[in-house]
Amino acid sequence: MLKPMSPEQLRQFTQSHHEQAYLVVDVRQPEEYRRGHIPGALLLPLPELVKSMDRLPADKELIFYCHSGGRSMAAAAMVAEEERHPTIYNLTGGMLAWDGGRVSDVPRVNLFAGQSTVDMLHTAMNLEKGAQRFYEHVSRQFTGQSWAQTFAILARAEVAHAKVVHGFWSKLQADAPAFEALYDQLGGEVLEGGLPLNTALEKAAAVQDQACLRFMEMALQIEYAAFDLYRTLSDQFGTETERSAFLHLAQAEKAHMQGLIKALEGCKS
Repeated sequence: MLKPMSPEQLRQFTQSHHEQAYLVVDVRQPEEYRRGHIPGALLLPLPELVKSMDRLPADKELIFYCHSGGRSMAAAAMVAEEERHPTIYNLTGGMLAWDGGRVSDVPRVNLFAGQSTVDMLHTAMNLEKGAQRFYEHVSRQFTGQSWAQTFAILARAEVAHAKVVHGFWSKLQADAPAFEALYDQLGGEVLEGGLPLNTALEKAAAVQDQACLRFMEMALQIEYAAFDLYRTLSDQFGTETERSAFLHLAQAEKAHMQGLIKALEGCKS
């Protein structure tokens, strides 16, 4: 079944559905994708889609988009003819109409290039450590500000995410090192989206006014990039353990984004 979907409906849909239930597909060209795309979208240019429709999971609802809606409508119609998917949507107006969060450049999957599953989980833990360090820095820098509590909460949540990652690791390796000892040794030099921690701290030091708004925006950029990275990784790796681990992390990052969007309302202009 092929249905239109407005940008507002897409935002509501992604907030109410688990990451395992759907897939957003960008049918534009790679250079368009790099300039800006919906977080978590799978890049599958229309010419490639025609040749590889079997790459699309049959058990998920699919949402297609492009620049203005024309290419994605063609893609959605072709996939619908296969009658393999429960529901297929086309984003009305494409990226021109989308006014939600977006990320630029491609997800930095090279952070995980050539790694074994255990090594990828180790890298994921280190990225969580980097985000924790950044959020703790902001929380300490603005102690006494009511909004700084949001960053203290985010810092604790990153530790919780790292424990979840360690749990996947423990399932794969019976003699996996204990979480506390391992996590204490991690440097956390890079944040989840691939941004070096030092760069993020330099940006933080440069903030002079509207600190609440500016740091919420920085946190949203970090979380959107993290969601984009983990969602992309879930589509690229073949084992169920890998897909499950990265989808779980993507779902958690999406919850962070939603919490930050709500927290923005408390920032005074």
